[in-house]
Amino acid sequence: MAVSGGGSPRDAGTGGGAGTGTATPGRGPRTRGWQRSLKGYADEVRGRVRVGERGPILVVLGLIVIWLIFQSLDDNFLSPRNLSNLSVEIVGTGLVAVGIVFVLLIGEIDLSVGSVSGLSGAVFAVLNVNLGMPEWLAVIVGVASGMAVGAFQGAFFAWLGVPAFVVTLAGLLVWNGLTLYLLGASGTINIDEEGLVASLTSEYFGAMAVAYGLAAIGTAGYLLAALRHRNRNKAAGMPNRPLSEIWVRGGALAVLAFGTAHTLNRFQGLPLALLIFLVVLVVSDYVLRRTRYGRKVYALGGGVEAARRAGVGVERVRIAMFMVSGTLAAIGGLFVASGLTSASPTTARAAGSGMLLINAIAAAVIGGTSLFGGRGSPWSVLLGVLVIQSIASGMALLGVEDSVQFMITGGVLLAAVAADSLSRRAETPGGRPRAG
Repeated sequence: MAVSGGGSPRDAGTGGGAGTGTATPGRGPRTRGWQRSLKGYADEVRGRVRVGERGPILVVLGLIVIWLIFQSLDDNFLSPRNLSNLSVEIVGTGLVAVGIVFVLLIGEIDLSVGSVSGLSGAVFAVLNVNLGMPEWLAVIVGVASGMAVGAFQGAFFAWLGVPAFVVTLAGLLVWNGLTLYLLGASGTINIDEEGLVASLTSEYFGAMAVAYGLAAIGTAGYLLAALRHRNRNKAAGMPNRPLSEIWVRGGALAVLAFGTAHTLNRFQGLPLALLIFLVVLVVSDYVLRRTRYGRKVYALGGGVEAARRAGVGVERVRIAMFMVSGTLAAIGGLFVASGLTSASPTTARAAGSGMLLINAIAAAVIGGTSLFGGRGSPWSVLLGVLVIQSIASGMALLGVEDSVQFMITGGVLLAAVAADSLSRRAETPGGRPRAG
């Protein structure tokens, strides 16, 4: 992966907290030992673990353990077919989870994303199938409905002062009810299996050069960006990463990227859904970590009053984050409808009941995004959703009941939240988590 889960502007060499101006144990400006050698960097990583800060390494180790356990129980788990299917199955929940990250970064929560995703699929199906609207236009309207819902809920929260928890909890019920109304009591709507939306999860790039080319572009892009950033920091006299660490990270990314490409090419090639998901992750990460607007988001997560005094338009940023959440929830809903090739009251009730919501929040938090705000990265979703969906895939192969899967997922989520809370407690002199 190009960046570590749980990253923030401080990871890009900017120094202390985003907008807080404070240093925390194991964080803050890069130490001289870190700049001299990989040994210094390893010492810093160990220091972060000692004070309770999570990192992607722990999540990766957990994912490896999960894969090894399921592979020992069923030889088909790590087969190219199952891994390819897994890469498609993570996309719908993953896109919703990326939207959740934007909201969590400002210290808030959006409980309506499951219902919004169901609403988007229903709007598309009704307009395209029942009313004959061109598919591309129905897609735009479906996505726009999610954006409008996000703007509406964000305005209630930012301008009227209604807590986001209450606003989005009400939205969970309202939008799920609207979805059921649009579909009718028993009106399952089957979408065109050869159409645009259906192809989102069924289309593959069979040419081997596509997957390998994407792996090469991703690796080269990371190395160029990291070297450019290092040179800029070095010229400005700011802390910078050692070349040895950049090359080691680049090498690890190359192994992962080309290994993934090889596995996918052994089945049907690169899935279109995975490509779209990776593009969303790259764009989201760039906006949050490399733009002034992204720094405002992290600053707001670090403290509302401090951000306001720094000139951040708090209300506008809050509304924008809920709009991003609603938009990505709507896009995720189209991927869910694509996988099912239908929109129905059953799937709408399932989305509104909270399973998609819980999985999306779990994916964000397990990957390293903090529930307290100010810390996280879209890339954290990739690790988190892989953990969640790997458990689901393994359970399905073994024929385990859904009830057991729910309990395991809940336990993993609880452990991730507990680790996040302990991390915040370790960072705070008073021993209590800092409020977002």
